[in-house]
Amino acid sequence: MGRQGFGTCTGLDCSKPLTSGATAKHKASLPRLAYRQTVWYLGTVLAIQGVIVKRSLAVLAVIVLGATAACGKKDAAKPPAASVAPSASASAASPTAAPGPANAAKPVPAQLPDVVAKVNGEAVTRAELEMAVRTLEQRAQSPVPPEQRDAVYRQVLDRIIGFHLLAQEARARKLVAAPWEVDKQLGDLKKQFPTEAAFNQMLLSRGVTTDELRKETEDTMVVNQMLQKEIEPQVKVQDADVKTFFDQNKPRFHQPESVHASHILIRADAQADAATRAGAKTLADDLLKQLKKGATFADLAKKFSQDPGSAQNGGDLGFFNRGQMVGPFDQAVFALKPGQTSGVVETPFGYHIIQAHETKPARDVGFDEVKDQIREYLATQQREQKSQVFVDQLKAKGKISLMM
Repeated sequence: MGRQGFGTCTGLDCSKPLTSGATAKHKASLPRLAYRQTVWYLGTVLAIQGVIVKRSLAVLAVIVLGATAACGKKDAAKPPAASVAPSASASAASPTAAPGPANAAKPVPAQLPDVVAKVNGEAVTRAELEMAVRTLEQRAQSPVPPEQRDAVYRQVLDRIIGFHLLAQEARARKLVAAPWEVDKQLGDLKKQFPTEAAFNQMLLSRGVTTDELRKETEDTMVVNQMLQKEIEPQVKVQDADVKTFFDQNKPRFHQPESVHASHILIRADAQADAATRAGAKTLADDLLKQLKKGATFADLAKKFSQDPGSAQNGGDLGFFNRGQMVGPFDQAVFALKPGQTSGVVETPFGYHIIQAHETKPARDVGFDEVKDQIREYLATQQREQKSQVFVDQLKAKGKISLMM
């Protein structure tokens, strides 16, 4: 289950609750960005506490998932507060805002060539690009809009090219990932899934072998090593910068009404045929009957929910604000009182059963509550800017050929 895929929010939104350690890991799978912003967020050699991601894309954000969980642990005992970011309009004007799709992006052919680009002679395949776009669609919880297809495909391809350049540079510097660290990252990813079979099914659905996943993880880790050394020493946020940001964005530090909820998702997306949707609905109805007979919600979620980001946590989605989820889900969850369970709720992603745990009223958030997150937000902006400069330098001295 995810937030809406085509909102106007930025990478960090003041109206969104902070992610606690208990929920950070699965929230990494819940998208918040419009498509053009998602492409920027995923593809701009993104740094989150020094962890660089390429293909949330091909490796399913292996590193982001682990790092987000790790960075949330220190706040595990703290209640969610507001997140931080300038308004959408302010972000659009800032140097770090996501660039909008080009007005006249070169058309992308309906049938892509087997090799869509070459980076210093290294092929970027059609499968790699298509897998990246599919993962982006899954994170945005919606297909790429037809009118944005050309721009999105080209932006995703550009970010993949950027990562190829980074991986090549890391290899040229003879950087290596320790096998035990790779094993740990893969182990952490597997923990996102309720069973080994569910993990393997995820790989199969994305056309990724375990060997390919391991190679992608190794590449991402050595890129991380390199960028930690290149970028992190340049990142400096002063106390005055943090306070100025807060003072200039006070209207944005309003925490809307929020709810802590869990869900069980039986997937049947908008493209599924009638038989698939009917089968999913039947299973959801059966699970609801089991709950009414006394079954434990968390146990059923762990066993049956098809949301890998929350299933292992008993379906726990943590806190989220009114309006963050897709309409039918949002309406259903905010109609519940703490302790209540919904009926079967249909969304474009399938069928949900939702249980509310706790609600929080709207409030204004104080500086002390968000100063650490403001600092990290400003540091992340610097990382993004400096990482992009580094990628641009590699592009300038590399040989890149586009085949579409």
